[in-house]
Amino acid sequence: MRFLDKIPTGRENDSAASSFQSVDSFEIFGSACSDYTDCEYCDERRRRYKKHKYYSPSISTNHSYCSAMSRAEASPLLGGAAPTNTYKTLSRDSLDSLGPAELTASAILSTYTKLEKSLKPERPKQSSLVTIFSVWNTIMGSSLLTMAWGVERAGLPAALILVAFMAALCLYTAYVLLRVNKHHGSDSCEVPALCRTLLGRWAEVLAHMFSLLVLLGANIVYWILITNFLYFTVNYFVDLHSSNTTEYNMTLLCPRHVNQSLLLAEPVEEVSPYWGLHSTVPMYVALIVFPLLNFRNVSFFTKFNSLGTLSVVYLLIFVLVKGYSWGIHLPPLDTRPVRNAAVLSGMLALSFYIHNIIITIMSNNARQDKNGRDLTIAFLLVTVTYTLVGAVFYICFPLAKSCIEDNILNNFDMHDIMTAVARILLLFQVVTVYPLVAYMLRTEAILLLPLKETRTLTIVINLSIMTMCVLVACFCPSIGTIIRYTGAVSGLVHVFALPSLLQVRSLQLRGRLTWWKTLFYAAIVAFGALNLLMQFFINE
Repeated sequence: MRFLDKIPTGRENDSAASSFQSVDSFEIFGSACSDYTDCEYCDERRRRYKKHKYYSPSISTNHSYCSAMSRAEASPLLGGAAPTNTYKTLSRDSLDSLGPAELTASAILSTYTKLEKSLKPERPKQSSLVTIFSVWNTIMGSSLLTMAWGVERAGLPAALILVAFMAALCLYTAYVLLRVNKHHGSDSCEVPALCRTLLGRWAEVLAHMFSLLVLLGANIVYWILITNFLYFTVNYFVDLHSSNTTEYNMTLLCPRHVNQSLLLAEPVEEVSPYWGLHSTVPMYVALIVFPLLNFRNVSFFTKFNSLGTLSVVYLLIFVLVKGYSWGIHLPPLDTRPVRNAAVLSGMLALSFYIHNIIITIMSNNARQDKNGRDLTIAFLLVTVTYTLVGAVFYICFPLAKSCIEDNILNNFDMHDIMTAVARILLLFQVVTVYPLVAYMLRTEAILLLPLKETRTLTIVINLSIMTMCVLVACFCPSIGTIIRYTGAVSGLVHVFALPSLLQVRSLQLRGRLTWWKTLFYAAIVAFGALNLLMQFFINE
């Protein structure tokens, strides 16, 4: 961008210059002016002001302004410190529109006031109540269906202790990320950017890689759930005319152990070789999902986010109603090996996982000074929800506790009305959520690949995701196993290691690191490593 030599003089220029100083005070640009002509022009104008005695120290900031504008493509000191895309858009649409006309200082001031505002974008803030329920709704996921199975594997006393302990630990590490971001980041900063700033490029790549792993695990679990819900929903409507509602509403299933109770129904046989739960239906799901994955704008699916809250509330009511109808059936004192508790701890590492987006969610809170309180309340609500669903179902389940499935809906006959409604509701929810999760996975993958995003690359990645999901749904359709391994691996990095390393580095830079703090955060990392190691010593 070039300016003409004809510049009006007077105090108007002083006000323009002072406004440019605020632009330069962001310190987000490089150090050297790359446009010699602009710099030469600034020097010439400064000499002219000196000659006419209009020069003041504030006018010298025009040089900073020229230097700043010539470095529009420079990177910010902190990732996310300023919205680069917004700045580039403004540079093309607004800045270049200034030349080559004759400009007044007021016109320049008006244009760069917009630039200053763009460097500090105003986000719509939300109340503490909305923030709390946003965190609660974001954390709650498919783990809700597997919680009773995790309680059964760990035993009730150990499960209650583990849920409380893991909730407190995950809450603390999430809060640590908020504190580190307060000292070294910004509202638009995220965990990978903090890792790059404080730990280096290797930590940023590590954060992206394990975010990729979490999203891949979520895609696979959602695919298995879509397959399950679609299969039993279709069968429900096919057999609707011949079903006995009163009989089936009292029927429970124990697919793993045959003939353990009079309430047990016979295993359901495949109705057709072309309609198999673990053979053909996962492929039919691909025909439904693939067109959704190739939408150019996936924001359409965000309109169905409220279904997540509705599904959680319905499942909670479902478990309470079924538990009330069964009554209390406490098992004898557990004598199972302690190592089985690692099943639940691995699941909980993913069940309380929100660390990769917690900064973004909490930055929208209107009361930033209450972030700690609001985050604590949200985690408390999540803990209560998990405990109610897991513990109530386990305590009231009338069959042998070993019958509890990693998807509690599999313990009910498909003709049960409340179960059928739950499957239909969850089917619609998961089908609308899956394209969003696949989009995030695809974005993370492209970020790590040294390739330019094209339509062909998008289709190839979508096909790769679908292939992996179909294979797992056919040969390893156990969502409990997938969740616990994914949670243990990604939890080690995102929930335990990275928050601890970032906090240690932050304390070191601020001169507040002590030996006992180092030992404390090392213990958190060691617990995450032990949690992962124990997953390999559990018999399914």
